[in-house]
Amino acid sequence: MAELLLMKTPQGLIPTDEEQSELMKRVKVGKVIKVKWSEVRNYDFHKKFFAMLNLGFDAFEPPEQTFRGMRVEKNFDRFRKDCVIQAGYYDVAVNLNGDVKAEAHSISFGRMSQEEFEKVYNAVANVLLLKVLRNYTRPDLDRVVEQLIRF
Repeated sequence: MAELLLMKTPQGLIPTDEEQSELMKRVKVGKVIKVKWSEVRNYDFHKKFFAMLNLGFDAFEPPEQTFRGMRVEKNFDRFRKDCVIQAGYYDVAVNLNGDVKAEAHSISFGRMSQEEFEKVYNAVANVLLLKVLRNYTRPDLDRVVEQLIRF
């Protein structure tokens, strides 16, 4: 099941970005879909969060490693979850092997208020500055992210 984000315009409901547009294209004319309605928090701030994460991910250079003969690649979703965990927004769970693992809190619109999301944003910014973007100051980071979201 996909989550669809739409924006109300004078012309009607439209997809919020290319990914959402692709989801809409998959719905055939005449097809009925079930939608759970909820207003979302500040979508522009959500885009700002992902611009910041993308900046950090692009700068992230993990050491070359192999695992069970396979080359280990960096992965954006893992990076995002690790940043949220390092920022202190996680739950702990046990896996089948009995190992305790941290699970990042969901940052989905329906699971987090705008106020809490702003706290996550600031905490993740601090993680990125400490772990990845060490040559940046917070004003540098804020300025670059603002430039990225203008494009």
